[in-house]
Amino acid sequence: MTQKPTRVVICEDSRTYSAALRRTLEHGGDIDVVGSFTSAEAALAALPTLAPDLVTMDLELPGMSGLEAVEQIMSALPIPILVLSSRVGPTTPNAAAALAAGALDALAKDDLDLLEPAGLAAAALRRRVKLLSRARVIRHPRARLNARRPRDADTRTIETVGICASTGGPPALATLLAGLPRTYQIPVLVVQHISSGFTEGLAKWLDGAVPLPVALAADGQRLGPGIWIAPEGAHLVVRGRRLALDRTTRAGHHRPSGDVLLLSVAKAFGSRAAAVVLTGMGKDGAAGAGAVREAGGLVIAQDEATSAVYGMPRAVVEGGVDAVLPLEEIAPRLRALSPASAKG
Repeated sequence: MTQKPTRVVICEDSRTYSAALRRTLEHGGDIDVVGSFTSAEAALAALPTLAPDLVTMDLELPGMSGLEAVEQIMSALPIPILVLSSRVGPTTPNAAAALAAGALDALAKDDLDLLEPAGLAAAALRRRVKLLSRARVIRHPRARLNARRPRDADTRTIETVGICASTGGPPALATLLAGLPRTYQIPVLVVQHISSGFTEGLAKWLDGAVPLPVALAADGQRLGPGIWIAPEGAHLVVRGRRLALDRTTRAGHHRPSGDVLLLSVAKAFGSRAAAVVLTGMGKDGAAGAGAVREAGGLVIAQDEATSAVYGMPRAVVEGGVDAVLPLEEIAPRLRALSPASAKG
């Protein structure tokens, strides 16, 4: 049985770039661009009729911005969205905001080779589009901030929470981290798989969007309250009471790696470690979460219904977890934990 082509809508104000993107995507016949629009307003009006499997969204558009369009799509008619941005970096947080609003992935336009549709880079782009088009997307609720502990609250003492996420991770992180109050005393370490150039912008955006301070982790910094994100191209590990960045170790397909982070947290804190594995493709985080559980620590996996891609959480669940929770219930579970300093 022949598989139907993946249906894609392009929203891009440059007709030249849109035509090149269409040629690249449609090369080989596995993808069908069913609509190209130069404004977000026109794309939004056509989506219910065209029913695409994925939308590529430029962020710099006339009229309604790409970010506003992502927010509207994800609140009204959730569809997998791939953001294409011509501006990448810490001073341009719109791409990070679009990811947090529900876009599945973001790519820098400068990293795309649209001149050779038959080339390896173009083939990699088509593979990514087809993978993303099959992801589950939902209306993305912001964290439900309430002071009550869950009925089955786990009040064990925890010294550090390690979180890893991949595809669909930025909106999941935005929801989870928004549910941790500014007074939260347990350090939170994060590995988020994301395209080159977007990590710093994501950290900067989250810092302005959630109560706790958020920053990229620095080599040698003392472990303390706050949210510390692994920088691009470096594993984040705990050594003693300090953070360290490892830019040389090979571990699977990712640097930073969720497994490397969680293995180091398990080694450093044993039963006082916590691991949270959120939405994502593949199995990164499963081995590290297993080490945390073997050491007597707490392991939480996001449930299938709220995951964009139930790959990483599924791998963790298969190895054994303490809890499988909907996204909005993870922060309350973490709030119920006791920081090590509270018990001396």
